[in-house]
Amino acid sequence: MIRSCRAAVMAAALAVAAFVPLGSATAQEAPFGVFAAASMKTALDEAAARFAAGTGETPPLLSFAGSSALARQIMQGAPAALFVSANTAWMDTLEAEGLIAPGTRADIATGDLVLIAAPGYAGELTIGPGFDLAGALGGERLAMALVDAVPAGIYGRAALQSLGVWDSVADRIAQADNVRAALRLVALGEAPLGIVYATDALAEPRVRVLGRFPPDSHPPICYPAAVLAEFDTPPARAFLAFLTGPEGREILNRHGFGSPDRTE
Repeated sequence: MIRSCRAAVMAAALAVAAFVPLGSATAQEAPFGVFAAASMKTALDEAAARFAAGTGETPPLLSFAGSSALARQIMQGAPAALFVSANTAWMDTLEAEGLIAPGTRADIATGDLVLIAAPGYAGELTIGPGFDLAGALGGERLAMALVDAVPAGIYGRAALQSLGVWDSVADRIAQADNVRAALRLVALGEAPLGIVYATDALAEPRVRVLGRFPPDSHPPICYPAAVLAEFDTPPARAFLAFLTGPEGREILNRHGFGSPDRTE
């Protein structure tokens, strides 16, 4: 399979992270765990329920966090059968370590990056080269996912650098562990503005989208998924096939994700 969204994304420094809780089950009792980027939560919750209803399989046990944290946990032996990353770099790392089942990697979705405003924020802002993001913040902070590790933060920093405004706001970033945590900061009014995926903004009615970042201002936003070799099971492969098939794609599209081109 030729993967269409293999643009290089800045590698992040590895750090020790605690495993995402998988309940009390052991790997043998519940091998069908799915680790997925936080931005996928709303769509994958629905997809997992639909998959279970249609196949009679037990619903996968979903754990959501930043792709960087999840990838590190997988490298430490966390019992996940399927990984969905928000960028190609972390999946590349797992593939290089021999941790994904050969032939199972597939790009399942694409995304867009947006600037969002908190409830009650009345300003307007047009995104473009040199736009006055610092002025729009009014002395407050910009919510973003971790800019050195989490894909949404990496994409966001790249976009601001490309547009020539990063230096004006670099010391005013409120960094969150993942993109949904950055979204919550804005939704709760703890930050007036934030950078998240368009799909996150769609899932949170309290925020307002001020603008979309030009696609050429950051690396392509692509979500690769793969079955993990150590916990490879038929249900995990079936769920990945569901996500790449018509029904799964319809769910992802309805939640705002794009469908990457695939060449078999």
